[in-house]
Amino acid sequence: MSGHRPNIWWSLYPFSLLYGIGVGVRNKLFDWGVFRSRAFPLPVICVGNLTVGGTGKTPHTEYLVRLLRHRFRLATLSRGYKRITKGFVLAGTHTTAGEIGDEPYQMFRKFPDVTVAVDEKRCEGIEYLMRADKDLDVIVLDDAFQHRYVKPGLSIVLMDYRRPVYSDLLMPAGRLREPVCGLKRADMVVVTKCPANMDVEERKRIHRKLCLDSRQDLFFTTLTYGNLEPLFADTLSRSLSDVQDEEILLLTGIASPALLVEMLETCCRKVVSLVYPDHHAFDADDMKKLETVFRQLPGTKKLIVTTEKDAARLAALPALPGWLKPYIYTLPVEVRFLYDEEETFNSKIIEYVRKNSRNSGFHQG
Repeated sequence: MSGHRPNIWWSLYPFSLLYGIGVGVRNKLFDWGVFRSRAFPLPVICVGNLTVGGTGKTPHTEYLVRLLRHRFRLATLSRGYKRITKGFVLAGTHTTAGEIGDEPYQMFRKFPDVTVAVDEKRCEGIEYLMRADKDLDVIVLDDAFQHRYVKPGLSIVLMDYRRPVYSDLLMPAGRLREPVCGLKRADMVVVTKCPANMDVEERKRIHRKLCLDSRQDLFFTTLTYGNLEPLFADTLSRSLSDVQDEEILLLTGIASPALLVEMLETCCRKVVSLVYPDHHAFDADDMKKLETVFRQLPGTKKLIVTTEKDAARLAALPALPGWLKPYIYTLPVEVRFLYDEEETFNSKIIEYVRKNSRNSGFHQG
């Protein structure tokens, strides 16, 4: 049986009904053309979901960036959640995570050759990008499935295997941003964070539950973890197989850290977690707590592990004690397609961009 039964707050169900009416009316106004969705003369790929957080948008967006960046002129655009700025901001050499948000900042640090921008008004952001780069081939929109003022050429919706949308409820009783029927707007649905050994029968069962149209493609991915990379110290990376005798203090401010905790528990002697809400802005009190908990870990074989997204906020934090820095490592995460469907997915993405590019000449890898 796929997934875990989502936490449902039934006492809030009446508010979910009201929320659903509001979302339904809004979507109908877009469907009827009262609110206008705008298409653009270049390929626009939207990566989003129906739920609030935790489906793996960042690693899947990074997958698309790796796939496309050497073939086409590429830009990514997001709203820059919890940034301190407003309007259009283009990432540059001196840009901080606070100015563009932790996820775009992570993207810019990993892919400095890719244009990374933020704008809460996506249409205006796309216009800025198109004016700034006349040779731009494709834009990837991060977390924009509900931003219907943009009409993307290709929509990819992610669903967490552990929290299937067909077993969830609308906010605030559940975590759905819109009703499950919103999946009909998607061109591709990707079930994320699947067990690596998921069998074909389970795949078929999920497919039946989703009730997708024949035009919609369904894919399944799992998460894979790389080597531990030092955040500050000029030292070598460490394999997860090298820390089996160590204690790990896991510091996270992400939506769904459970899978990460489970994985680390199989690799080391003990995991102690400091878990904060998604996109949490770490402060001096958090760093004091981090220091206290780390000191309390017995022995000398211990380290601090955090995610790449959290590292974007930690790296420039003045309150982080200097003596802790050599102990802090980030754990990169990537996605892997199940059932040997990576090439099928890649081909569909590349074909879409090539057929719809505003430029006749494209960069082939």
